[in-house]
Amino acid sequence: MIHTKKLVSFLVAFAVIFLVAFPASAHVTVNPSSSTTESWETYSVKVPVEKDLHTTKVTLKIPSNIEYKMYEAVEGWKVTTSTDDNENVTSVTWEAETKENGIKPGEYRIFTFTAQNPAEAGEIIWDAFQYYEDGSIVEWTGESDSELPHSVTTIEKSGASVDSHGTSVKNESTKANDSDSQSNEESGLHTTLSIIAIILSLIAIALTFIRKK
Repeated sequence: MIHTKKLVSFLVAFAVIFLVAFPASAHVTVNPSSSTTESWETYSVKVPVEKDLHTTKVTLKIPSNIEYKMYEAVEGWKVTTSTDDNENVTSVTWEAETKENGIKPGEYRIFTFTAQNPAEAGEIIWDAFQYYEDGSIVEWTGESDSELPHSVTTIEKSGASVDSHGTSVKNESTKANDSDSQSNEESGLHTTLSIIAIILSLIAIALTFIRKK
């Protein structure tokens, strides 16, 4: 009985550590989290609902170092943009035409748009404002370790040139780097699976030991 309690405690601790390491995000997020310079990127804004209320409007600030191009229409939602004196888009707002078209509690919706990344490497900061049906606003404008963080996209220097249609043309060096990156990702996956297999083996051994007792 004592051994069983110890095993249960171990499994609970392991589960807690696992969940802390891979937390579920309920924040307004903009993806992808990384891209390359001068790319014509399709960004997606994921808007989950954390309250027991409908979300009826979302405004996303467009950073000054990217060039907003166009958006994908969403049935039941109207889209408006704000511009500066140079006609550059500074914000995009998605607003439900009726409350019923809003995002319901326990649901999320994804809005997409296209923009061209800057020529210089760095970070793109996405400030977002989420409006609920009662008039309350959640401002996703804080740093990454805050309670209401904004999304960040890291822009890395690209080894590809961009043609007149906005299509990236990779050189041989970039292709080799992409291949190395894929190999590293596969290696990391194999390592993770190996660790999981070892943990499961230890649990199986522990259970066998308990049964013998």
